[in-house]
Amino acid sequence: MFKKLKGLFDFNRRELKKLSPTVEKINSLEKKYSALSDKQLKAKTAHFKKLLKKGKTIDDILPDAYATVRETIWRLLGEKAYDVQLQAAVALHRGFIAEQRTGEGKTHSVIFPAYLNALEEKGVHIVTVNDYLARIGTGWYPIALDFLGLKVSCIIHDHSHLLDPSFTDPSEKIDDRLAHLRPITRKEAYEADITYGTNNEFGFDYLRDNMARDLKETVQRSHHYAVVDEVDQVLVDEARTPLIISSPDTRPVQEYQKYAALAEKLQPEDSVVDEKSRSATL
Repeated sequence: MFKKLKGLFDFNRRELKKLSPTVEKINSLEKKYSALSDKQLKAKTAHFKKLLKKGKTIDDILPDAYATVRETIWRLLGEKAYDVQLQAAVALHRGFIAEQRTGEGKTHSVIFPAYLNALEEKGVHIVTVNDYLARIGTGWYPIALDFLGLKVSCIIHDHSHLLDPSFTDPSEKIDDRLAHLRPITRKEAYEADITYGTNNEFGFDYLRDNMARDLKETVQRSHHYAVVDEVDQVLVDEARTPLIISSPDTRPVQEYQKYAALAEKLQPEDSVVDEKSRSATL
């Protein structure tokens, strides 16, 4: 048992060690990006998109994209990402589960891979476990994404919101920031570069889209990249309860009344009854 645990810890150390060169590269760009004006910093998003269209990959531009986000958050919110947050941000982009202790800033870490993968203009989902976290997430660090020219939306039960582009005051408290979320349609929410929402809302929208008879009735677009918050709760605990959806019944109500009357006339010899499963074969 000890050997197995030791092997697990060794694996984590090896993976963390692999992240170090990338984190060091991001840190080495700090002076370069801190010297940029606000206008130059904002222009980086268009620059990165051009590089991708010319054949560069997401991994090629990762250090510069992360350095851009780091400087933007520092400039707007006065918070600078620590190495542990950058490690988590790189790990999330590479498809790993990143465990961070309380206070290590996982909400901060998520913004980096969200920005990077949104540059491909296919949409990014940030999946949370409840409406409160979806709204709070949209009103906090996404000010940096808005500054960099990306649209950020959130989907909660019966509502969809977009972070108002006119929102430019980072000194506001979180409750005041949330006042800048303006209502939009659900389809518009999915057209945003980055969409916050709960696992249930994303799941039900997916099911409804698959029941649509016309593509115009669908709301989601491609499923390109997602970050799952509280991954154990979403993919284990919540996954135990399936999402069930049905289309409106078009059959006449009279048929149900007719079958109900027939059921009352059934005799034991008319069917095979399974008491354990509470079912009957007529």
